[in-house]
Amino acid sequence: MSRNRIRNHRTWTGKRVRARAVDLFFYLFLLLISLTCLLPFLHIFAKSVSKEAYVIANKIFIIPKDINFHAYYKVFQDASIMRSLYVSVIVTVSFTAIGIFLTISAAYALSRTRLRGRKIMTFLIMFTMYFAAGTIPDYLLMNQLHMLDTWWCMILPLSFSAYNFLIMKNNFHASIPDSLIESALMDGASHFRILSSIVVPLSKPIIATISLFYAVGRWNAYSDALFYVKQRTDLRPLQLKLYYLVVAASESFKAEGAVVTGQITNPEVLKASCIIFATLPIVCIYPFVQKYFVHGTMIGAVKG
Repeated sequence: MSRNRIRNHRTWTGKRVRARAVDLFFYLFLLLISLTCLLPFLHIFAKSVSKEAYVIANKIFIIPKDINFHAYYKVFQDASIMRSLYVSVIVTVSFTAIGIFLTISAAYALSRTRLRGRKIMTFLIMFTMYFAAGTIPDYLLMNQLHMLDTWWCMILPLSFSAYNFLIMKNNFHASIPDSLIESALMDGASHFRILSSIVVPLSKPIIATISLFYAVGRWNAYSDALFYVKQRTDLRPLQLKLYYLVVAASESFKAEGAVVTGQITNPEVLKASCIIFATLPIVCIYPFVQKYFVHGTMIGAVKG
């Protein structure tokens, strides 16, 4: 009996050591993955608050040298920056609200098995993921609809995403049973009532996930505003305004022959400060939706 106990103890000890080794491996792996996301951000922040001479000499890695905030002063010196920030907030909120409304409505309708032609309509929506008309037809369409130099040219064109629709539709298949919808219909509830009282409350994680997708995508985009907003400079979003600011600094830096003066002339420092300034709003919002984001992504990944 003693030999069996010793043998079982050794077996249990070996399994425990192997389990700890596997856990340690995954901890180290996740740590490396986290560092690949964190270190670039720290590098950009260090460049934005370091002296220009060290940045030009490529001596800034993680720790800033000779800390100063001249680049941020340059960003806030322009009075139109706050106007651009206001435009970005309004566009992002409106874009996300419209996108969520359209995505939920389409996903619920096309997830109902009794809807005739739902497979064809789903195919037509998914078709747009692989084939697009291009920039020139989009510009001509915006011109014909009289949407150039308006708020709507930055809100309506991309307010519905086929990819987000697919995730939402799969979530409805996986988390909301058909028996629940049928019982509500038998009780006399309309589809609008079912959508607002049953489907939406049960889909908060995936709605938060899709909202984050829409908000981040709209916040970081500037190419459509670059093409569609030409005359009205007061409608330039933050990303486009910072883009013009960096371009102006680069041209000034070249015109001065790369001579550092008392003002901010190095575009690398200004570019780093612009990245930090534009990233902070999303970084501040993400922790509040992180738990919904993780849960919603796992649910939406289940094929229905």
